[in-house]
Amino acid sequence: MSLSHPAPTPWTLVGQFAAVRFTLTADAEPGLLPRLLQPFAKRDLTPDSFDSTRIGQGVRVEIAMAAMPAEMVHLIEGNLRQTVGVTSVVCRREITGSVRRSAA
Repeated sequence: MSLSHPAPTPWTLVGQFAAVRFTLTADAEPGLLPRLLQPFAKRDLTPDSFDSTRIGQGVRVEIAMAAMPAEMVHLIEGNLRQTVGVTSVVCRREITGSVRRSAA
């Protein structure tokens, strides 16, 4: 029997950062790539890398950030999953740091 810890809830992640890489497959359609960047743009985030490769009738896309606010990861992942044409999304994340408050 293995013990598993529940996934952290978004509000427990406030002030923490995650290195994240989204790997997705989608139908190769005009307008797909800007639609994939929209969830980042509306949260004032700029991915560190964005790579797309055409594979037959589809496309494989990787979007990565070294320090995304951890509470936003699940929001962006959900938006990517709902993007028209996307067939699969894999999200790899690792909590990398937290915001530290300085003494007043």
